[in-house]
Amino acid sequence: MDLQDKLNRPLRDLRISVTDRCNFRCPYCMPAEIFNERYRFLPKPHLLTFEEITRLTRIIVRLGAVKARLTGGEPLLRQDVEKLVEMLAALKGVDDLAMTTNAYLLPQKIDALKAAGLKRLTISLDTLDDEVFRQMNGERSAVDKVLEGIFAAEEAGFTPLKINAVAQRGVNDHTLVELARFFKERGHILRFIEYMDVGNMNGWKMEQVVPAAEIVALINAEMPLEPIAGNYYGEVARRYRYADGEGEIGLISSVTQPFCGACTRMRLSPEGQIFTCLFAIEGTSLRDPLRAGASDAELEAIIRATWGERIDRYSEIRSSLTQEVRDRRQKVEMYHIGG
Repeated sequence: MDLQDKLNRPLRDLRISVTDRCNFRCPYCMPAEIFNERYRFLPKPHLLTFEEITRLTRIIVRLGAVKARLTGGEPLLRQDVEKLVEMLAALKGVDDLAMTTNAYLLPQKIDALKAAGLKRLTISLDTLDDEVFRQMNGERSAVDKVLEGIFAAEEAGFTPLKINAVAQRGVNDHTLVELARFFKERGHILRFIEYMDVGNMNGWKMEQVVPAAEIVALINAEMPLEPIAGNYYGEVARRYRYADGEGEIGLISSVTQPFCGACTRMRLSPEGQIFTCLFAIEGTSLRDPLRAGASDAELEAIIRATWGERIDRYSEIRSSLTQEVRDRRQKVEMYHIGG
């Protein structure tokens, strides 16, 4: 029988954060005033090695995970990450191996990733407006640099791409229709993500959330949409296709329409902790017992116990918490465990 948590949710997805470093400073994730040159990221010896990641992934896949996604930070900053891709692609039971990236370094990495066995790519791009984009990435990149990565991915055959865009009221909400039109024409799947209160450093306020229903209405007014069924159990995006038959969009509505009830994700942090929720307060270390000589069976027992006790459903209870309680809750930061 598949591993299930206390709310009968199976383990299906493993998100592997390979580094806590990023070359962007997006205010909703790694605000530059905090993550400056004085900020101390994890020293290399603290990071899981590729062999350690592969060993843990093999165990977690045996427990039911069929999808693995490499995240960060920015995963392409991890030296020789394509070697890890090759090691994970060789594992029996990994049906879907993907990566989420800001695409800045993608042109020089794309061929190696393809050859190593990467199956799918998700690229983060919040707007096509260069001024707004620079504001949203801490002045670290122009839109053109990300588009170069997207074009390189297209050339390498990673189509359709998924494009993730975080929507923030008063920041990029006036550019969302343009973004949708651009990716509709290129045949990619744009997914709008409601601005979330991940971690405690991004100054999240509910007033900055653009509800998914509002985004659908905006797009629908210009390019008519119709809802369609999800692809699989646990899919986080609500899907809409264009009425003209040319493409689709997705809405990840963690704030206004939580999907905790079907969440099947486990997250592995760069230093080897597993987290059972994006909004978790603490994780469970696998690195420490692994480096102390634990057997696969012993590591599996830790993973089973952690998932078996899982009751996380933060997004469903968020609205019942006061702002003071939300602010006081010390959640793990998104750059540390991936989105």
